[in-house]
Parts: sequence; structure tokens; C-alpha cells
Amino acid sequence: MLNSNAKNRLDRLPISRFHKITLVAVSFAYFFEFADINSFAVTAPRLIKLWGITVSQVAYVTSLSFVGMFFGSIVAAWLADRWGRKKALNITTVCFSVFSLASVFSWDLVSLGVFRILTSAGLSAMTVVAVIYVAEMFPSAKRGKFQAYAIVIGICGTPVTNFIASAVVPLNDWSWRLVYLWGALGIVYMFFARHLKESPRWYENKGDHATADAVLMEIEQQVSAETGVLPEVAPPVEEPVREKAPLRILLQKKYLWPTLLLVVLWVTQTIGFFGYSSWAPTLLAQHGFSVQKSVFYVALSTAGAPLGSYLAALVTDRFERKWCLVGFGAVIAVCGLFYGLTFNPVLIVVFGFLVNLFERGYTALGYAYSPELFDTHARSLGTGVSYGLGRLSNAAGPLIIAGLYNGSGYKSVFFFIAGTWMFGSLVLAVFGPRTKQVPAALAGVKEPVRA
Repeated sequence: MLNSNAKNRLDRLPISRFHKITLVAVSFAYFFEFADINSFAVTAPRLIKLWGITVSQVAYVTSLSFVGMFFGSIVAAWLADRWGRKKALNITTVCFSVFSLASVFSWDLVSLGVFRILTSAGLSAMTVVAVIYVAEMFPSAKRGKFQAYAIVIGICGTPVTNFIASAVVPLNDWSWRLVYLWGALGIVYMFFARHLKESPRWYENKGDHATADAVLMEIEQQVSAETGVLPEVAPPVEEPVREKAPLRILLQKKYLWPTLLLVVLWVTQTIGFFGYSSWAPTLLAQHGFSVQKSVFYVALSTAGAPLGSYLAALVTDRFERKWCLVGFGAVIAVCGLFYGLTFNPVLIVVFGFLVNLFERGYTALGYAYSPELFDTHARSLGTGVSYGLGRLSNAAGPLIIAGLYNGSGYKSVFFFIAGTWMFGSLVLAVFGPRTKQVPAALAGVKEPVRA
């Protein structure tokens, strides 16, 4: 078989039980990724009191966690290209679950820091693979919506974890460990894994068209048994068989510009997002609120996160993703600034709610936008490297925030974070390509088709 025509065969499938099962499996992995990602943030205020650690030490652990995220993203890109999207998703989910479990047994800040770095590597790796997997398994006209739906379900892990933390962390001197035990439950994802299919587009890119065709036929049989006769498939476009993409391929003009743009997107998103989520409990506690109140306020704020992902699901395939990202980023900057300038508990919760709503919507849009800027050959590498560099940048973020807090006070932190979000929005507005396909006659030029 010369061409299995994977893209066109998948694009013409109606949404069915096959897609919904895939959505549930990915959403479950996302749920515990988001459940685990802020575990250190919500336990740090308690550890400051128990272990006598300082804000600067919290910053170092947080910074090194982002170094772990960088290496996790790069390894994930390699795994997804070498062993396949499904197998890489399984491996990375197991990794972050196991290391989160190990955090339960940490005995000092150094041991906890090591386990959190390894957990963060697994979390970032899982995210990269999941983004690629959804991009390749769902119809291109609807993948943005289903990427957002996965985040809607997955993002619930953040407020659930924060409410659990607000209840268990203050109980006694060891109960903070239960937060990490909760994060380790991501291992249950493996019960869903057997229902997933390997990406036919990955097989096709390797030149294994026979296996790609076999997987596509299984999917088509499942879908047609549920929905009836399938629509006609568009004719294939012949593509050469390609070797595994080397890192230097991203230096080619075709891939360099989207890589640089996405680096800016993920650098500003990472510093901005984790600036709020990782530091809000600690900064509130340091500013006079009790540990219990600071964690509870943050928990109330994160209740807006699922709504933000749902909002992204409503707009992502209806409007141009680039402009959705620009708008969401600007709103986050404004609401986040007000969040940092008020000390009224009600307003802290209100503006925190809005920050979380639009942040999670931005993340869902970014997950859909990123892989669309690359073809199948470079998708794994381009997405992994840009996402990883974004995470790596925040190795400096916590140190900057700690320095601003110690040198200029509480409010300066929020001016810095708001400025970061606004800069990212401006860069996207000026340089970001559009990915929504529009009729050439209306646009005057041909827009890039979503790969």
C-alpha cells in the first residue's frame, strides 16, 4: 500500500463512541496532571512552618521543577516519535504517578525537591504526548473543541486538589503527604489505555502504511457500526516516507518561525500561569492570611478553571484560534493585576476566579494551536521543544518572583506577571499565523490548512 490516507480518512469520521472513549482516557490523564501540578504550591505554606524553609528555598524547588519539565518535554517528543503516541502516553502517565507516590515518603526538602523534579518531568512529558495524540486522532475541524473538552474535565483536578488540600493540610504534621498520594492516583489511567488506538498518522509517517491501514479499518468498522455508512473519503496526497526528524530540522525556515513563536507563547504562558498558581498560596500566607485561609481562597478561585476550558471549547473551532489566544491573554493580564492589588477576600476570590477561568481557556487554546503549526513529520519534535523551552524558562521565573517580593514587595510580583501575559498577547497578535482555513475567495490569500 503506497498511502493509507490517514488524515482524510480520520477527518471524515463522525464523532462516535470511539472518539468519546479516547476523550475520557485523555481527560483522566489530564485530571491527575492538573491535580498534581500544584501539589507543592498548596503544601509549601505548611512546610514553611513545619520544616522552617524560606520563600527563597520554595523558589529553588519550583525552579528546578521546571528544569525537569524541560527535559520531560524533550524526552516525550523522542518517545512519541520512536515508540508511538499511545505507548509514550502510557509511559509518561505512569512516570508522574510513581514519582508523586514517592513524594509521600519524602523526609526533607531535598528529597521532596528531587521527587517533585521527577514528577514534573513526567507531567510535562504526558502533556506533550496528549496534545499530539488528540491532534492526530480527532477530525481536524473538531479537534480544537475536543482538546478543550479534555481540558474541561481534566482541569477539575486543580480545584478538587485545592479543596482537598485546604481540608487535609492543616489537620496535623503529616497530613500534607495525602496531597501527593492523591496525585499518584493518575496510575488508574492504565485501565483506560487498552481502549486506545495507536495514531495511524504516526504509522504512516514511518512508512508503515499497512499497519496504518489496519488500524484505520478497525476504527472505521467501530464508527460505521454505530453511525452507518461513512462519508466518501477525499483522495490521498502522496507524501514521501521520512526518517525520524532530527533536532536540527527545527532550524529549517519552514519550522524555525513557528518554533520561535511557540516558544514565546509557552514562555509567557508558563511564567504567567505558574506565577499565579504556584505562588498565590505562599504569597497570601506571607502577607498575613492564615495558611488555611490562603489555600481556601485559592481553592475557590480555581473553581473557575473548568468554565474557562468550556469557554475555549465554545470558541476554538468557531473563531480564529490566534485571536482567541490574544484576547484571553489580555484579559488575564488585567484581572491578574487587580488580583494582586486588592486585599479584600471577596475581590481576591472574584479576580482569582477570572484569572483561572481565562488562564485555563488560554491553555486549552494553546494546546490546540501548537501542533497545528507543524506537519506530522515535525509535530512531535516542534511541539515538545517549544513547550519544553517554555517550561525551562520558568526555572528563572520563581527566582525573579522571589527577588521581586523580597526587594520590592507583594504588588511588584503581580505587575511583573501581568506584563508577561500582555507581552505574549502582543507577540501573538503581530506575528502569529492563522490556522483556521477560510475560503480563498473571501480571504484573498490561501490560509494554512490544519495539518
